[in-house]
Amino acid sequence: MSQDQVLTITENMIKMTVLLSAPILLTTFIVGLLISILQSATQIQEMTLSYIPKILAAFFVIFLLGSWMMKHMIDYTKELIVNIPNYIR
Repeated sequence: MSQDQVLTITENMIKMTVLLSAPILLTTFIVGLLISILQSATQIQEMTLSYIPKILAAFFVIFLLGSWMMKHMIDYTKELIVNIPNYIR
């Protein structure tokens, strides 16, 4: 296995991680920002108030995009398994 192959696999792994985590992270970021703005406007300074909406938003995104995420993960895993003989050379 050459250094170029290792770098390519690592690069693809990082791209896949960013691609799959971005929808969840962006959604929870936006929900947290909206809750913070709402707390500032109403002067409610409860720190635990933002956790439940962020968790619910993350579960909602996983529910909506779960099949898409699994498809990408399965395709990536299949690609790695199919290319094992090329990596061994």
